[in-house]
Order: sequence, then C-alpha cells, then structure tokens
Amino acid sequence: MHRYFIEVVYKGTRYSGFQTQQNAETIQSVIESAMQKVYKTTFQLTCSSRTDAGVHALQNFFHVDTDTELNPKQVYNLNSILPRDIIVKQIVPVSPEAHARFSATHREYKYYITRNRNPFLTETAWFYPYNLDIEALQLAAEILLTYSDFTSFSKRNTQVKTFICDIITSRWAYENDCLVYNVKANRFLRGMVRGLVGTMLQVGRGLISLDDFKQIIEAKDCTKANFTTPSTGLFLIEVTYPETLVKKEMMV
Repeated sequence: MHRYFIEVVYKGTRYSGFQTQQNAETIQSVIESAMQKVYKTTFQLTCSSRTDAGVHALQNFFHVDTDTELNPKQVYNLNSILPRDIIVKQIVPVSPEAHARFSATHREYKYYITRNRNPFLTETAWFYPYNLDIEALQLAAEILLTYSDFTSFSKRNTQVKTFICDIITSRWAYENDCLVYNVKANRFLRGMVRGLVGTMLQVGRGLISLDDFKQIIEAKDCTKANFTTPSTGLFLIEVTYPETLVKKEMMV
C-alpha cells in the first residue's frame, strides 16, 4: 500500500464545497470520478481543508492510500477528463505518516474585495462599494495577532475540541484592483475567515470601533460577529507541510 498526495487548484463557484457530500457535486467527488476512469479502480480521498461552497483554491491537497501505482505522467490524462475549473497539479508519493489534514502546519487564505464593478471579478471577488478607513482595517487586523481564542469567529454546530488558533499573518493590502485581506494560521475554524472579514469591514465603515472589535473577540460569542461575507472572494492560497514528512518531490 502506497500513500500519495494530490495537489489541486480549483475555482469553486459551481461546487458545493471541497469534501464529498450526499446529493451534491463537490471538488472531491469530481476528482474521484475522474481518477476512477483513468485508473479503473475506486478511490477514497482524504482532504486537507474543508472549504465551503463557492470557495476557491490556488493550492489544496488530498491524500490517498492505494495498491495502484499512480504514475505522475497520468496527470495529463486526469486533467483531460476534469472540467476546466478543476486542475490536478501533481501526484507524488509521500511518507506513510504524511496526512493531508493533520500533518499541515499552516494554511493561508486571502479574501478579495473589489470597490468597482468588474465583469472579470464577478465570481472571484466581492463587490463592496462602501467607503472604508484602510488604517482602521489594518489596526483591526493587527489586533487579531494579540489573541488566540477565536470562538466568536466560529460558526455554530462545529465539532472541534478547541477554538485556539495561532494567527501569524493578518494584514490588508491592495493587489491590482482589489483590496485583499491576507491571513495565515496553524488552523482555522468553520467560517472563521469570512467572519473576520465581515466584522473588520464594519470597523472599516465606522459601524463599530476598534474597542467594539476587541469586545467581540473577547465575548467568545459567534452571534456578535458578522458572517454575511459571501464565499465569492475567498481563496485558499497555500497549505504548508513539514519537510520531514513530505518527500523532496513535493517541495518542487
């Protein structure tokens, strides 16, 4: 039995999320179907991050255990079957201990906001035409670095043992025609990035103060945060693994 990592890129607009769901088309179900056609056997993939419906990824991973040899050269065959909004970048053998989800040390997200209507950004950025205080947004982003308990930014009915997250990057910046929030942490809670963005935008619009923002964090109550931010502008940018677990091929 061999373990492989499968690196994928996708535009999530048409899909009901990353992980397989009953009666819904997801990134995982589409890739498993394509692999079955190419390799003539069934696969059960394990995902690294459960991105929601409509969320995109510039990098995400599955791992799979199989007796079938997964030849990297067959990536071309897979991509010829997959729809154009999903691409397999590479399939590489990894250490038996490497786990797509639990071995990840950090994940990085970006949320894209456009202040002007742009037909090329309709499905990949949130049109948000309000005046924003960028300095206030930046200060709110920096405040997050001083906290570790993000209960207020986790949607209800999530099965986690702890709401502690170590955020190491939190900042706002401009990229081309978009205002972008960039956040990197060792783990994320359900709906966390969208909750952070939605609540910070209230600071940027002057609807709440920075002190109010701190109180929302310290309340540890998800009803205080704003989760109305759509999935449209959210991208999983990178999933990081320790080099000791992942073979050299994955580092390319």
